[in-house]
Amino acid sequence: MEDLPLLLMATVTTMNDSELRELLEGVTTIAVVGASTNPAKASNQVPKILIDAGYTVIPVHPTADEILGRTVYPTLADIPVPVNIVDVFRPAAEAPVLAEQAAAIGAGTFWLQLGITSPGAKQVAEQAGLTYLEDICIGVTTRRLGTHPRP
Repeated sequence: MEDLPLLLMATVTTMNDSELRELLEGVTTIAVVGASTNPAKASNQVPKILIDAGYTVIPVHPTADEILGRTVYPTLADIPVPVNIVDVFRPAAEAPVLAEQAAAIGAGTFWLQLGITSPGAKQVAEQAGLTYLEDICIGVTTRRLGTHPRP
């Protein structure tokens, strides 16, 4: 890894493609915290990629009612069904509390989108036994690996 430019090193995850594929094919439900109503934003485009790949996507937004035809919930605690992955499009400063909330709802994975890192969230997630990913786009990864939930 020492040969990689610093910019590229920031996007390296501790999971290899096989592990990422196994993770993504072993889940069905992904809550997207910070999902946007604006189709021009990545926080709207990524949930659409996940929906198109066959995942059940649950947008989390404090004021929206519907995003991409899906019912929106104001917080993770308001979601009435089990969630496998919590995918986060919020500032890093909010990540530790969101990791606590992800653990509280029984999510198995806490995933921070590309450009978001948080040592505090990592500590919370790992102490809670969650799989933790940061600074990696779940949409790009889903497309690149061609993953879909297993039937």
